[in-house]
Amino acid sequence: MNQGMDPQDQRNFIIAIVLMLVFVFGYQTFVLQPQEEARLEAQEQAEAERETGVPQAGDTIEPVAAAESVEDALSANTRLTLDAARVDGSIRLRGAILDDLQLKDHYTTVERVNELRLLRPTNFDHGYFASWYWFDGNQPVTGPATEWQVQGNPTLSTDNPVTLTYEGNGVSIERTISVDENYMFTYSDRLTNTGSEARTLAPLGSIRRQGQWKEFLETTDPGSSNTGGMAHMGLIGVFDNNLTWRNYKNLDKGKGLKDSDDLGVRRASEGGWLGFTDKYWMTTLIPQQEYEFAGRYERLSRESGPVMQLTVASAARVIEPGETVTSENRIFAGAKELAVLDAYQEGGVPRFDDAIDWGNILYYITKPLFSLLRWLEGMVGTFGLAILALTVLVRLPLVPLYNQSYKSMAKMKKLAEPMKEIQERFKEDPQRRQQEVMKLYQREKANPIAGCIPILLTIPVFFALYKVLFVTIEMRHASFLYINDLSAPDPTAIGNLFGLLPWAAADVKAIPIIGLVIGIGVLPILYGVTMSGIQALSPPPTDPTQKMIMRFLPLIFMFVFAGFAAGLVLYWVWSNVLSLVQQYFIMRRNGVETELDKLIGRLLGRKKEDV
Repeated sequence: MNQGMDPQDQRNFIIAIVLMLVFVFGYQTFVLQPQEEARLEAQEQAEAERETGVPQAGDTIEPVAAAESVEDALSANTRLTLDAARVDGSIRLRGAILDDLQLKDHYTTVERVNELRLLRPTNFDHGYFASWYWFDGNQPVTGPATEWQVQGNPTLSTDNPVTLTYEGNGVSIERTISVDENYMFTYSDRLTNTGSEARTLAPLGSIRRQGQWKEFLETTDPGSSNTGGMAHMGLIGVFDNNLTWRNYKNLDKGKGLKDSDDLGVRRASEGGWLGFTDKYWMTTLIPQQEYEFAGRYERLSRESGPVMQLTVASAARVIEPGETVTSENRIFAGAKELAVLDAYQEGGVPRFDDAIDWGNILYYITKPLFSLLRWLEGMVGTFGLAILALTVLVRLPLVPLYNQSYKSMAKMKKLAEPMKEIQERFKEDPQRRQQEVMKLYQREKANPIAGCIPILLTIPVFFALYKVLFVTIEMRHASFLYINDLSAPDPTAIGNLFGLLPWAAADVKAIPIIGLVIGIGVLPILYGVTMSGIQALSPPPTDPTQKMIMRFLPLIFMFVFAGFAAGLVLYWVWSNVLSLVQQYFIMRRNGVETELDKLIGRLLGRKKEDV
């Protein structure tokens, strides 16, 4: 730092740099969870079929011509109807495959017209499906081509489980599929050895996603593939209470499970689960927790495109002739709602709430912050009002600190003229000028950096709220006033006069280059205005360069905040308003005339002249 720069200039310069760099780039640099490199590359498919002691599913779906639409794909197979409390769709009877699932409470757009389709048929370009099979070594006993027979009512609902039967390959299986009031499917099997020799059989679950990962994300939830690294999307699982993950980009490169053996298999002896997670949605295999299990990721190549496949093999059971064993394995397919995940975790699924990417560093802030927001929403009625209430609660403990900060600013503003005089007197002697400035501060008991402390303390809350708004599905499509989705950027734009002109704000924002300017909405503009107001109340920099930087900061952050979640900008605007009121009151109480006072005086003076 230049020795000739006085502490007041240093303070303003630090604030400018912190605001410009930390707010924009700091989160990316210091908060995002690190993506560790894989220890080993996934093996080629031929190597994957070597003996490992774990059943290998290989290509678990027979190659078929892809249907042109989901509807055509569904009509090509006999199905069980699914109509439960929060999900609907169907199950492919051949293979007992869950490959048609829509979420009743979630929609693709804010208009809430089309239910969000999470799983899609096997014979579709972007198929996404899951099931549980039985293997004898590496040989399937049941698989995707197994013809199951329906017993009784063929409609699966929360109150009506469906029973399927199969007999062949030396076994007889009675399978009951049930679904709870949320998103958990349970495959309960009674398996009898009908042969004359003992069999060693293991249940094996499979999840498969077909096609390029960005494309299949867009087919589920348009726009969700662009997270900017804020939310983990890809493989996620828990092995012996240790969380593991791998993002889609690395999966696409052939990297598999972390901490796996030479063949890409990872084992657990104390329970866990494995699945694919998107920004708001997840599909996971949950084996029977009291048995050891092994997980595996494979990337298959097909003419139609790449295939991502997860398999979970539970421990094998030795079944004597005529003996019957039972097995209960589950599939979670639905929304990552915290209350739902917590309930399953309490029910025995370890670390299930970690399916939400709370962040490694901010975990102890983000999750409590979200719980507080949910509680406030229940008290005040909407997430928008909850964010405003949260802002007040966050600031309350800092009120004394802000008061001291603003008192210091008031002193600094009073010292503006003496500072200017010192600058002029010792223009040619930077060292003497610095000494005189320090003497002035000591004599007047002024602290030029006190104003930075409250800002620094609120930065973790800012980052944590940003993360919460971004990763929690409860914020998705939450409306407030004119805002139809607090998790998305402000929906208004200068270019259509904030909705008065007939074209859509989204079209205005999409215009190349100029859309960056005329696509700015109401909240980012309010942020710029309130930030300018705070600057008007604060001591002005004496250095011309810093003064110019500070003058342009509100404009810069209007552009930066234009792409932020509306809920986050709402928090920051309201925080600025509270700061303005508190700072103005302290300034007036300390007898300081602010730029705002001067402006009001000029306006009042003009009115008096008119009279």
